[in-house]
Amino acid sequence: MELTLQILVTLATLMLLGLGTMSMFAPRRMTANFALEPVGTPGLSTIRSVMGGLFLASVALLVNGLLTGETLGFVAVALLMGAVALGRIVGILADGFDKAVVPPLVVELVIAGVLLTAHFSAV
Repeated sequence: MELTLQILVTLATLMLLGLGTMSMFAPRRMTANFALEPVGTPGLSTIRSVMGGLFLASVALLVNGLLTGETLGFVAVALLMGAVALGRIVGILADGFDKAVVPPLVVELVIAGVLLTAHFSAV
């Protein structure tokens, strides 16, 4: 994998690590980022488990690929990012457009594109 792609994958990994760590260990600080209002302990648990867990599992797959050169995990994370982006698009269609949705949608699509490019350039 070329250096530029390694840097981009590393940046995506660090971003997801930050989101995952904050979601897992400081879920109240993440409520504004996710535009969520957790209901009590179960709501905080959902931010920790679903969001934190998925972000951190994605980080594990990306770190494994960066360290071993086995980049199939990049495809798995790209699929997750693509599914999240699809959910945002469905939300735009079902709930209406809000410009606040555009930046994270673009980031998710860019991450998916970078990861797929990195995987297929390493094969």
